[in-house]
Amino acid sequence: MKRVLLKSTAFIRAARRLVKKNPDAAASVREVLMSLAEDAFEAGLKTHKLKGDLAGSWACSAGYDLRIVFEFVEHEGAEAVLLQTIGTHDEVY
Repeated sequence: MKRVLLKSTAFIRAARRLVKKNPDAAASVREVLMSLAEDAFEAGLKTHKLKGDLAGSWACSAGYDLRIVFEFVEHEGAEAVLLQTIGTHDEVY
């Protein structure tokens, strides 16, 4: 089941900042987002549930030190993925 990806304004800002700093990351981020829409629990994404301040959210790996934080939400009667932010491990946690 393919999920719709919904981008928060915080995600859009963080993604623009990331690509501006590291243009080579754009292609790999795009691939990870396509995989996330197809199967959020694909082994290569290393998807995991978050605790503490980010409880209720999930994160997946988009590279060695790059993480995408997201939530599963309802959108138009179907399950969707709300992309919250993207950045290095230290930036998003």
